[in-house]
Amino acid sequence: MDATIATAVDHQLISLFGQSAPLQFSGDFLQWAVIFFVIAIIAAVVGARGVAGISMTVAKWFVIIFLVLAVISIVL
Repeated sequence: MDATIATAVDHQLISLFGQSAPLQFSGDFLQWAVIFFVIAIIAAVVGARGVAGISMTVAKWFVIIFLVLAVISIVL
């Protein structure tokens, strides 16, 4: 009986807040950084230096954001 009540409360909290652990983050920024890095490498090989530079800058910022969020997540 107690497990059923605890499960019901968990479901209500998850539906209320949308997530079970709001302070955790996924590695989406790192995945996007890798995608933009691959785009930059392909653009550099093809010869599109402007696209390569912009893609590399975006990838760099995604890595920085990922590192900041990782440090905040570890501290909290």
